[in-house]
Amino acid sequence: MKRVLLYLLLILNITSCGIRKSIKHIPDVKQYSLEIPKVNKINDSTFSFNQNYLTKNKQQLWELYIKGNPLQLGYNNGALTQNLMQKQEEIFFSKVEGFVPSKFKQNLLRGFLKWYNRKMYLNVREDYQAELYGLSQYSSDKYDFIAPKFLRSMYLHGAHDIGHAMQDLMVVGCTSLAVWNENTEDGDLLIGRNFDFHVGDDFSKNKLIEFVEPEEGIPYLSVSWPGMIGVVSGMNKEGITVTINAGKSKIPLTAKTPISLVTREILQYAKNIDEAIAIARKRKVFVSESILVGSANDKNAVIIEVSPNNFGVYKVENTSRVFCTNHFQSDAYKNDKRNQKHIVESHSEYRYEKLQELLQENKKLNPEKMAAILRDKSGLNGEKIGYGNEKAINQLLAHHAVIFSPQKKLVWVSSNPYQLGEFVCYDLNEIFSDKRLKNREFAKSNLNIAKDPFVDSKEFENYEEYKFASSEVNHATDDKDVMLTDDFLLYYQSLNPDFWLVYYQSGKYYFNKKEYSKAKMEFEKALTKEITTIPDKENVERYLKKTLRKLR
Repeated sequence: MKRVLLYLLLILNITSCGIRKSIKHIPDVKQYSLEIPKVNKINDSTFSFNQNYLTKNKQQLWELYIKGNPLQLGYNNGALTQNLMQKQEEIFFSKVEGFVPSKFKQNLLRGFLKWYNRKMYLNVREDYQAELYGLSQYSSDKYDFIAPKFLRSMYLHGAHDIGHAMQDLMVVGCTSLAVWNENTEDGDLLIGRNFDFHVGDDFSKNKLIEFVEPEEGIPYLSVSWPGMIGVVSGMNKEGITVTINAGKSKIPLTAKTPISLVTREILQYAKNIDEAIAIARKRKVFVSESILVGSANDKNAVIIEVSPNNFGVYKVENTSRVFCTNHFQSDAYKNDKRNQKHIVESHSEYRYEKLQELLQENKKLNPEKMAAILRDKSGLNGEKIGYGNEKAINQLLAHHAVIFSPQKKLVWVSSNPYQLGEFVCYDLNEIFSDKRLKNREFAKSNLNIAKDPFVDSKEFENYEEYKFASSEVNHATDDKDVMLTDDFLLYYQSLNPDFWLVYYQSGKYYFNKKEYSKAKMEFEKALTKEITTIPDKENVERYLKKTLRKLR
């Protein structure tokens, strides 16, 4: 995560020098009519402007309804969510500030990076630029030294892509699946996804569910965070769904179209799978990504696999289910060496096999059974692999989980913590109708899915405590003057005893403190657990070898 945030900061830092020279670009918004929003504050969690509306439901999810032309959409969004958006910016940049290297190092990289974003605007639709411009007018002045508001807003839409692209750092390990016909209770298409993009717990607190009615195109729902006009999980009124899963990418050298704006375009303009494929095919992206597209009109789902230099579509035959983790499956990528290596070394194939196992155990899925799959924390064959292990479907770090029933136009969105809280149900047929406008109600609470009982368990309490203890161990490992007791490390391990990482981190602590006999024992314990990836296992083995050499 440090590398991702540093990389993002460096990209943003260069805008004040390189971008000022190469992109003095502001979108032409004169073509759009605009009414500057005058927000009516109804209470601390409810705001309105004409038919546009922001409210916080009892599950603590923010719900936003906006409509209008592109510029008006941006202004309405920004005016209603200004406090949330500025708070989200502050959370992101405060996270970055802790990892910023010296000014000297920034200057060394500046010459290389100053041209990085120079072509992004050429790959972003003009109407989306207008929307971003309107939204950005409500950004904080605090970060104008990094980049002008409009450019900052546009470039931050590439944060998701860059997080995916960081080599040897799986910031995300999303899982999604689609089932229909004999695999569902009623035969209808049913889709579930975990969005495991994690920039800290604070970043995930203010989830935003957007109901967008654009002047042109199809109304849609999107689940993300304040300040985001792109789509990472969403469904439109025609029953087209999109979810994105990272593929293995090189670090991109030139920014092109952020993947969330490609999926936004699919939701806004596609009515079937063929139209979705056509939209994805014509956009130039700068990372590798799988887009799971479901379609009510086709009663089918496919995976569109995109990368800077390749394009493929994975369609299943003789079966009625599609699984998507973090590797490509289409013929276009069958000889791709980077993808093949990723299958072998990462946790993607493991989660794919776990989905197969869960579908054998859970026949005829319905939304409740789908939620149980998305919440599953075990390894293959029910093995305990530790809480937070990225080999699990539920890695206990998801920003959100979503369940779609495209033919019924129903969507279930998880509430905090992670995907463990109550899933709130929304009916797009009602929301994009006069009925919602009269009642100002979004959710169909009678169809909600109950929270996971695990939330109230001692194990979950221990997991939350483990996260705090883990940061203490990491800090003590890096700081030679900070010492921990053996009892503290035993307590730390007891909080998550099946997870390999607690023993590895304890081993590193002892190694750095030159207590090599204790370090040896911890590394050996770690190797008895289900380690997340091949590179992780090799790293533990390297530390063990170094420790053994020290003991000779």
